[in-house]
Amino acid sequence: MRTLTAATTLAVLFSSAVLTAPPAVADTVASLPVKQTADIVVDGVHQRVFVSDPSNGKIVVTDYAGKMVRQLTNLPGVVGLELSADSGTLYAAVRDADVIVAFDTATGTETARYTVGDNPLSVALAGGKLWFGYGAAGEGNIGSVDVSGEQPVVTLAQEGILWYLAPMLDAAPGSGTLIAGAIGQSPVSLASYDVSSGTLTRTAYTNGTGSSLGDLQVTPDGQDVVVASGSPYHHQVFRTSDLTADGSYASDAYPNAVAIAPNGAVAAGISGAYEPDVYVYKPGGTTSVREYDFPDTDPSVTGADELAAAGLAWAPDGSRLFAVTSNYSGAYSLRVLEAPTTPTTSITVDAPATATRAKQLTVKGKVSSKVALPAGIKLTVMRTDLESPGGKALSTVTVKADGSYSFVDTPPAGGKVTYTLKYAGDADHVSGTGSDTVEVSRAKTTLTLNNNGKVYSYGADVTFTAHLGTTYKNRKVEIWADPFGSDKPTTLVKSGTVNSSGNLSVVLDLKRDTKLTAKFLGDARYAPATVTGTVGAEVKVSTSVSGHYKTSYTGGHTYYYFKKTKNPLFTNTMTAYPGRKQRLEFQVYDNGTWYANGSQYFTLSSAGVSKVELTGKHATGWRMRVRSSYVNSSSGDTVNSTTYGAWKYFTFTS
Repeated sequence: MRTLTAATTLAVLFSSAVLTAPPAVADTVASLPVKQTADIVVDGVHQRVFVSDPSNGKIVVTDYAGKMVRQLTNLPGVVGLELSADSGTLYAAVRDADVIVAFDTATGTETARYTVGDNPLSVALAGGKLWFGYGAAGEGNIGSVDVSGEQPVVTLAQEGILWYLAPMLDAAPGSGTLIAGAIGQSPVSLASYDVSSGTLTRTAYTNGTGSSLGDLQVTPDGQDVVVASGSPYHHQVFRTSDLTADGSYASDAYPNAVAIAPNGAVAAGISGAYEPDVYVYKPGGTTSVREYDFPDTDPSVTGADELAAAGLAWAPDGSRLFAVTSNYSGAYSLRVLEAPTTPTTSITVDAPATATRAKQLTVKGKVSSKVALPAGIKLTVMRTDLESPGGKALSTVTVKADGSYSFVDTPPAGGKVTYTLKYAGDADHVSGTGSDTVEVSRAKTTLTLNNNGKVYSYGADVTFTAHLGTTYKNRKVEIWADPFGSDKPTTLVKSGTVNSSGNLSVVLDLKRDTKLTAKFLGDARYAPATVTGTVGAEVKVSTSVSGHYKTSYTGGHTYYYFKKTKNPLFTNTMTAYPGRKQRLEFQVYDNGTWYANGSQYFTLSSAGVSKVELTGKHATGWRMRVRSSYVNSSSGDTVNSTTYGAWKYFTFTS
């Protein structure tokens, strides 16, 4: 819980008294073209956001919507940023060039460049000078730039040997107190300095404030500093005068960012993939009024986007909070959080899972917020169903003193019925919405489809008729055809309103076995219905005989006569399909009965032709016959129904 000194309490309460936050509008998010971020500051005069990218050596400048305005480049290792009191100048610590660069915030033009000590990390304005933390490992220190005269004066090594690395600096606007912290160090070291005279005078020091400092910021009145360290798992508060503990802000594991608005509102951020990322406190507040849990923008991993270290900054008027986030793949975003100190309104809706159409049901729920809602608020109610897909407004509902509500309704339509309740919001609360869905019963209708199980010759034109029984308003039926074989997709072959007899027909040219499906999509009172059927389609098959010396019609059949020294050639033609084979079957007639004399499968050409020569010694005087057939599955595929060709009769003579 947050505790404040008396002076701080008075300051923030006074500032909150003149602040009235309107209901929040939709938050926005924009991609940031960066590989890494180090700091973020907001220019309220020009409505610009500045984000430093050390890896790319640039500062990205956006407007308040996150839209790119410009990029300030040639800044190798740029890290800490600071704005002048009038927002006219941006100061940037350019670590790898050992300089601090000043820019005109309106134009982005470089206006000055100050050569300073090795590896400058941070910049802060206090006591009429620009202070900076600098130094490589083992050489951390604090310096200043006096820009009040005609020529800037850089003064280095003002601290001594207190800092191992370049410290992070911050100060309240117009303050004479400078706060420094050892970033990333465990335990965290903090120091407070009086710089009102223009020189650095240490007034307090502590090294027992947690581990892995990620960010710090001094309150607008200069009385406290809020610290975000990896541990403890809350945001610590220390008096700037003596660095003694002065309360804390509840957050969660791994605090890494803090931002304080000019009116005293605090945003406490953490590095957490599964917890809320930012906790917002009103000026003087002891309980967070908003919590932001950023979504996951990287579908390749679980866990949401995370807040960047030192990645929070307020618009000076407190209307927006800017947050830099990144996902697992290293994609960065700037999130613009509107009216962050206005608490959200949560609405739960509890409707029965199922209900009977035209029978009364009860919907209930509860409305809540982190800040008490006004008494007797009203919720708008919208019912969305098949009769009113755009929604139908129902009577408003008044919320009881305990936040609960209930109402009854008689759904006129079946199917999915959704009740959506909304609160419009007020000066102290963001609008809220909630919904729940009921599956409302519908009557059953009949739907039939003829010809199921029948088999037709190849290329037959077959009429399929779907018959629809009683419905409410929808009399439309769809007929789908799915020819066998992976190369033929399911196709909608007819869609339309049934005739006065309830029938819808379509004629199909059948060339494959086909699954037919008729669908009724339902209406407000009758449930959807589906019926399927499968019909067979034979193949075309024929056999021609060659090599004979004559033909003769006898016994009701045409016989082909071959010399016993001549091999018959049977040319078999069948509907082609990849990998298809034809079954050639032989029989011999003896004493009034035809007997099987062997069969074999032969692969068809791509044109559907298979030529087979009957070789060997041919016995004379016997009556024989041969036929070509397609056998479903055994012939290499299953796209047609088994089809037997006509017998061809032959005999051998001497």
